[in-house]
Amino acid sequence: MTAGRGIRPRSDTAHARVTLDKAAAENFPVAPSFLPRAWREGLMAVYGYARLVDDIGDGDLAPGGRDAVLLGLDPAAADDRLAMLDAFETDLRRVFTGRGAAAGPPRHPLLLALRPVVRAHALTPEPFLALIEANRQDQRVTRYETYGDLLAYCELSANPVGRLVLSLTGTSTPERVRRSDAVCTALQIAEHLQDVAEDLGRNRIYLPAEDMRRFHVTESDLKAPSAGASLRSLVAFETGRARDLLDEGTPLVGSVQGRLRLLLAGFVGGGRAALRAVTAAGFDVLPGPPKPTRGGLLREVAAVLRTAPRKG
Repeated sequence: MTAGRGIRPRSDTAHARVTLDKAAAENFPVAPSFLPRAWREGLMAVYGYARLVDDIGDGDLAPGGRDAVLLGLDPAAADDRLAMLDAFETDLRRVFTGRGAAAGPPRHPLLLALRPVVRAHALTPEPFLALIEANRQDQRVTRYETYGDLLAYCELSANPVGRLVLSLTGTSTPERVRRSDAVCTALQIAEHLQDVAEDLGRNRIYLPAEDMRRFHVTESDLKAPSAGASLRSLVAFETGRARDLLDEGTPLVGSVQGRLRLLLAGFVGGGRAALRAVTAAGFDVLPGPPKPTRGGLLREVAAVLRTAPRKG
């Protein structure tokens, strides 16, 4: 049977679902069931976009080259990350064109799903383009000299997601954006700390080089089966920095009400639970990513709800 106009083949829908299903492995709840349906749909559309662009940048696309075909490329182009990111940006721009534009609708099902969300909430291209640029940067930059350099990367790779959440829920203000940026940067750093060994396998190191020198850690130390005392001290130091960022961002939770308060507490609590897992592992992140338990996550979320200062 031939798919009707505007209807995606079932295989493409299933292909998109593989990307969306990765939400279950995140450190924080992406679109929990207690949220209004419109919010859940919006959050999952944004998550699908962000997850796919990261998978392109990390070379983690499903085998077979289907994503390349969906973006109008040859299947072999799936291994050319920069070409894929360029094609993805072209398809993203179709999301923001008018209905009668010659460019037509987006080709990738995840971007097609994003289009009504963009229109309903008057979202702008900038945060989406920043996520693409972060993944382009991942192809060019594999080491970060200073903590400031890492923060600038997080401005592209993490902070746009939080800003999109505020836009989707109609709660964006300059102060909330500032707090959200702190939370999102902390979540990104926590993920980097969990994934030191995995990132090294991709020839990437997100531990600032100046901090590695300060703690007498070399790249060879990152290749060991378990972390030595110097690396553990470095990871503990970076964990403290991420925790400080979460503290800075926590008032965001108290600035909103109702179910959004629960969602944002989930983000902050997820970050705290991830950092607690790193700490519980003795800051030895080399054997594998320390992951929080579900119980640990729920305890952290409850603690955030108890302690987040309320405004208004």
